[in-house]
Amino acid sequence: MSIATASAETEAALPFWLVNVPKSEWPEKCPDFLINASDRDRAILSTPDSQYYRPSWAEVQEYVKTSRIDAFRRLPSDLRRYLAFVAKLKEDYGSILNFITEKRLQWTDREPKDADPFNDPDTGFADDLKILYNDWPYGIDTKIIHLVVWTKFELEDDPATGELMAPTRQKIDKFVERTFRSRVPGDNVIWFKNWKSLKSVHGIEHFHVMLHDPDMGFVKEITNGDIPASQCTQ
Repeated sequence: MSIATASAETEAALPFWLVNVPKSEWPEKCPDFLINASDRDRAILSTPDSQYYRPSWAEVQEYVKTSRIDAFRRLPSDLRRYLAFVAKLKEDYGSILNFITEKRLQWTDREPKDADPFNDPDTGFADDLKILYNDWPYGIDTKIIHLVVWTKFELEDDPATGELMAPTRQKIDKFVERTFRSRVPGDNVIWFKNWKSLKSVHGIEHFHVMLHDPDMGFVKEITNGDIPASQCTQ
């Protein structure tokens, strides 16, 4: 048995709240921010990072194509950091929504100025939406850049299916075509909107865009030099 295998087996035998934590940093009891972790999160947290599999771009495309959004996971150690981060920002801001609105989007007015969602930014209504990094991206191929497009206007769902209405989907796709596929090869761009049950932020409409191995100069331009919170808390 290799040292790496033995180490992974030892970690797997630990309580979920000690896995991926250096022994010198082990808490005496389960941290408060993990006490109410869901069964799904506990299963992920119980996995040593060394045993975690990062889906490829082709697999990520398949998840989106087949609406298997629930297949996305965070790297176990990142999930732990994310849950700690969420607990802290709730203390500081009261809610995730307040943090996103005040700190990330810096929107004091959430009323859209343009009656036509996804109008060309050249018309002067660019502040009706904002493109930022996903603060805590999924544990996928590291060449994939995960962005979020936040909007002040509603992205209409079909109440019967929970899926986007066809006209809304078409408008989003045209926006993605103009904004992303004009600068990144089309096969290297996908987008999706999370199911309501999977959203970590309710109250502000948004959808996700993933770019495979893009020019990072373009990413810096489109996000206005944004830095994800996960990089600020390492």
